Amino acid sequence: MGFSSVKYLGLVNLLFLSTYPNALAESSELIDYPSSEWINTQLQEFKLKPKIFLNSQKSVEKLDPINSKPISSSSLFSPEQIADGSYLEMRIQEKTHFIQSLNIHEPELRPESAIQTNDAPENLVDSYSVDTLEQMERSGLRARQLKSQPWSDYYWATFQGGIAHRYSDPEFPRSKIWSENVDYLLTHSCSVDMLSPAEKYDLLVGDSRSTLTRAILADAKRYVKADGTVEPWMGICHGWAPAAFMMNRPQNSITVLAADGRTRIPFFPSDLKALGSMLWATTSPPSRFIGGRCNEREPAQDEVGRVRSQNCFDTNPGTWHLAVINQIGVSQRSMVMDATFDYEVWNQPIYGYSYSYFNPITKKAVATLSEALVRRDQFSQDTFHSYRHPRTAFIAGVVMKTIYTAETLPQRSSRDTPASDKLVAVKYIYDLELDSDHRIIGGEWYTNKHPDFLWTPPVDTSPTSEGDKLLNQRTPQTQARWNPKTEPVPSSWGEAAKVSSRYRQPLARIVESLFELSHLGL
Repeated sequence: MGFSSVKYLGLVNLLFLSTYPNALAESSELIDYPSSEWINTQLQEFKLKPKIFLNSQKSVEKLDPINSKPISSSSLFSPEQIADGSYLEMRIQEKTHFIQSLNIHEPELRPESAIQTNDAPENLVDSYSVDTLEQMERSGLRARQLKSQPWSDYYWATFQGGIAHRYSDPEFPRSKIWSENVDYLLTHSCSVDMLSPAEKYDLLVGDSRSTLTRAILADAKRYVKADGTVEPWMGICHGWAPAAFMMNRPQNSITVLAADGRTRIPFFPSDLKALGSMLWATTSPPSRFIGGRCNEREPAQDEVGRVRSQNCFDTNPGTWHLAVINQIGVSQRSMVMDATFDYEVWNQPIYGYSYSYFNPITKKAVATLSEALVRRDQFSQDTFHSYRHPRTAFIAGVVMKTIYTAETLPQRSSRDTPASDKLVAVKYIYDLELDSDHRIIGGEWYTNKHPDFLWTPPVDTSPTSEGDKLLNQRTPQTQARWNPKTEPVPSSWGEAAKVSSRYRQPLARIVESLFELSHLGL
């Protein structure tokens, strides 16, 4: 859930703002395969009423990954926005802003289920080494979880002041009226431990003008509506999502010395996550992206409910499958999926997956790949026959269970572990088109609600603020060192931090130093 002039808009689902217990990566609880019973029930509904099923919400229920029980939905869009469909305009705006920020060229697309030029998985993943289901079977890639779980964070809602939100202060108004929250921040003092992450940062770098805090509030002011409110879904999830796997988890509360050399500032893991998310949200580090842009509020559908416009087909199922297996399974690094399949817009880091097979002709779950493969020329009742890639020789049915990390509320906790995170599971039904060599070349979704676009920063990417650039120009080989526990921030860093703060950016080397201290428990 992010916003800025060059980033994209998003929202958080309120139901995710609670903590669920999590299992370790080695546990089989999270990587169990979609069951035959569930698959058969869903595909029977698709077989009987494909148009209803394609447009249903039931087939992509959000689940607790531990017990597989559905999680009831909520939304930060208003009932009026949902009822009149205006949330769709916001979705378009969100995606447009994000794609434009990456300067993505969008070629003309073909009206078929082939993987398009803007949708090639090799343009996204770190290592592209498997492109057939047989290779995935031989490599044991039907179920994988990351060794390091992306951490949960809050989306730092703009209407609450973003990372200037005093989440520890019981007197903070938490009003829907933006100005009431801001007025409190500007007129009420509190103890150091209850300051917002932005206020603690200003104190740390010796910024008596509170430049970061005030810059965040000033930027948000332009989004205030006539009734004094700001859309409640605005925030910085576009910063949290990559930070959650690009930065090591801040595991411990730390206490560091302020610029005055006397004041001790406690930073809870939630404070550090806020600064890390803000850093990634405002510095526009390079990202790899695949997916298109749909500018149609209600894309036209054919007689069975399949979206006609290739621009609105979103990530191709073949792309999705290849990207997940090569990135999560092979490369063992997360990526962000924008699962924009309803009025709850999610941009979440993927943690794990598992998949099962079904036979596209019988619409029944099967145990093996050989049972799932059907020849195209024998698939006479193919619902999507007119969209198939001309080189399609075989079709295989797949149901993938995907697990991703979701948001949690900030807490005054001195310790953060994977058990503190919120995980969500969802199942996607699709088939894959294979050429004569069994290479995946496309596919069809069995529901119109599915992952939208995928993106990730390259593996060695680091965010760089304007102040960091200034320091690099001045002393590229002789950077100061800083021990946050015993020393104030170096004066050169403090001055550079004030430069970055004008752009709503924390200084990267300060944030990274704090993260290292917290992660290692020094």
